[in-house]
Amino acid sequence: MTNTALQQPTWHTLRLMLGLPFDLARANYANAVRFGLLEHSLLKSARFGRDICAIERLALGPWARRV
Repeated sequence: MTNTALQQPTWHTLRLMLGLPFDLARANYANAVRFGLLEHSLLKSARFGRDICAIERLALGPWARRV
Protein backbone atom coordinates (compact mmCIF):
# COMPACT_ATOMS: atom_id res chain seq x y z
CA MET A 1 0.00 0.00 0.00
CA THR A 2 1.37 3.38 -0.92
CA ASN A 3 1.65 6.34 1.36
CA THR A 4 -1.06 8.26 -0.53
CA ALA A 5 -3.46 5.33 -0.18
CA LEU A 6 -3.15 5.69 3.59
CA GLN A 7 -3.48 9.47 3.51
CA GLN A 8 -6.75 9.52 1.54
CA PRO A 9 -8.97 8.13 4.36
CA THR A 10 -7.13 10.26 6.92
CA TRP A 11 -7.87 13.50 5.03
CA HIS A 12 -11.47 12.45 4.51
CA THR A 13 -11.91 11.78 8.24
CA LEU A 14 -10.21 15.06 9.14
CA ARG A 15 -12.53 17.01 6.84
CA LEU A 16 -15.57 15.31 8.35
CA MET A 17 -14.43 16.12 11.88
CA LEU A 18 -13.65 19.74 11.04
CA GLY A 19 -17.03 20.12 9.37
CA LEU A 20 -18.97 18.81 12.37
CA PRO A 21 -19.75 22.24 13.89
CA PHE A 22 -21.20 23.37 10.56
CA ASP A 23 -23.30 20.20 10.28
CA LEU A 24 -24.60 20.87 13.79
CA ALA A 25 -25.54 24.42 12.77
CA ARG A 26 -27.46 23.03 9.78
CA ALA A 27 -29.23 20.48 11.99
CA ASN A 28 -30.12 23.15 14.56
CA TYR A 29 -31.56 25.37 11.83
CA ALA A 30 -33.65 22.48 10.51
CA ASN A 31 -34.92 21.66 14.00
CA ALA A 32 -35.80 25.30 14.66
CA VAL A 33 -37.88 25.34 11.48
CA ARG A 34 -39.45 21.98 12.32
CA PHE A 35 -40.50 23.17 15.81
CA GLY A 36 -41.87 26.46 14.52
CA LEU A 37 -39.21 28.74 15.98
CA LEU A 38 -38.30 29.93 12.47
CA GLU A 39 -40.68 30.28 9.55
CA HIS A 40 -40.71 27.80 6.68
CA SER A 41 -39.09 29.61 3.76
CA LEU A 42 -37.21 28.14 0.84
CA LEU A 43 -35.43 31.44 0.25
CA LYS A 44 -34.28 31.79 3.85
CA SER A 45 -33.22 28.15 3.94
CA ALA A 46 -31.19 28.55 0.75
CA ARG A 47 -29.63 31.76 2.08
CA PHE A 48 -28.70 30.04 5.36
CA GLY A 49 -27.17 27.11 3.46
CA ARG A 50 -25.16 29.46 1.25
CA ASP A 51 -23.98 31.51 4.22
CA ILE A 52 -22.96 28.50 6.31
CA CYS A 53 -21.01 27.09 3.33
CA ALA A 54 -19.22 30.42 2.92
CA ILE A 55 -18.35 30.52 6.63
CA GLU A 56 -17.11 26.93 6.45
CA ARG A 57 -14.88 27.75 3.46
CA LEU A 58 -13.59 30.88 5.22
CA ALA A 59 -12.88 29.08 8.49
CA LEU A 60 -11.43 25.85 7.13
CA GLY A 61 -9.82 27.00 3.89
CA PRO A 62 -8.47 24.04 1.92
CA TRP A 63 -9.94 21.57 4.44
CA ALA A 64 -13.51 22.73 3.79
CA ARG A 65 -15.80 20.25 2.10
CA ARG A 66 -16.95 20.96 -1.43
CA VAL A 67 -20.37 20.03 -2.75
